[in-house]
Amino acid sequence: MGGTPAWDDIAGDYEASDAWIRLHTNAQHHRNAALRVLGVEAERGVVARAVSIWNADELEAAIVAEGGCAARMRRPEEWRRHPQGEAVGQEPIVAREATDPDRAVSAWRPTHERPLAGLRVLDLTRVLAGPVSTRLLAGLGAQVLRIDPPSWDEPALAPEMTLGKRTSRLDALDPAGLAQLKRLLAEADVVVHGYRSDALERMGLGEEVRRATRPGLVDVSLDAYGFTGPWATRRGFDSLVQMSAGIADAGMRAAAAERPTPLPVQALDQATGYLMAAAVLAGLRDRLDHGTGSTARLSLARTAALLEDARGLPRATPTAVEEPDDGELLQTEWGPVRVLPAPLEVPGVRIGWERAPRTFGSDNPTW
Repeated sequence: MGGTPAWDDIAGDYEASDAWIRLHTNAQHHRNAALRVLGVEAERGVVARAVSIWNADELEAAIVAEGGCAARMRRPEEWRRHPQGEAVGQEPIVAREATDPDRAVSAWRPTHERPLAGLRVLDLTRVLAGPVSTRLLAGLGAQVLRIDPPSWDEPALAPEMTLGKRTSRLDALDPAGLAQLKRLLAEADVVVHGYRSDALERMGLGEEVRRATRPGLVDVSLDAYGFTGPWATRRGFDSLVQMSAGIADAGMRAAAAERPTPLPVQALDQATGYLMAAAVLAGLRDRLDHGTGSTARLSLARTAALLEDARGLPRATPTAVEEPDDGELLQTEWGPVRVLPAPLEVPGVRIGWERAPRTFGSDNPTW
């Protein structure tokens, strides 16, 4: 489908004067920030030469201070001694807390076959962990409404990340857009968001506002580098966290490679996404059992620590992956698509998606 590359042409790993560093430039403002710091045009060879004269720590700090995204490659033991690595190591995998009693009306009535049918999930997530979680919730029957800012786009990932969802756009920096977002929140059962921990506060949608707007809300949030420590509000993505946390270094040494070697398939995103979905289900269980809402916080860096702790454990036995059958295709604007089976099974539960993938902003911002 399509042909849009997943990575910007200057995104990737570069050799600084003393270490490898990764630049994440898929978003235009992140790309511009890196280029301003380096003082060069967007040509990969020119960028590489500019990076090569920098100290990696200094370049990382400069790009982050400019509003961009970068990560120096660290060894696992170096990350564990780093103030952020130490802070994240003390956090739980899923930090959950009960909140207000559920005083709001919900149309959700769980059944065994489609346990989330009627559930309203407000999806305020971006690449990649958050959309993985809400895609699974949609597969269990939830009504998922994804909201993006007017200018945000992920064309290479939209076909995979919008399966089963409706997608719309609102400008939360505009009073009318913020008001509509609050109306959607007031009627939601669940909100899943992947903004930095200070971003929603600045938009006027901080935790206290969310709880007051929708008592009993199941509120699940994702952060890149954790919710405590000096990097708690740092921008980050899977590929950057793998560099920071030592995974890319460990992979390079294990493979005797010459370049950083991260885990494939954005493994931190995928693993954290399914943990986020599990946190939503745990929150819904508690709401049914005790009438309370809940918050849950997860981070890519904490998942990285979990995977690092598992290094050296016996590997799972590989299983054969069956090709999907020749059943009905979903028709999309990119052409017909065949949906792969869900990666898990629950006896008696149907996990499936009737709503075809779509581009962002395809639907009205209403339930």
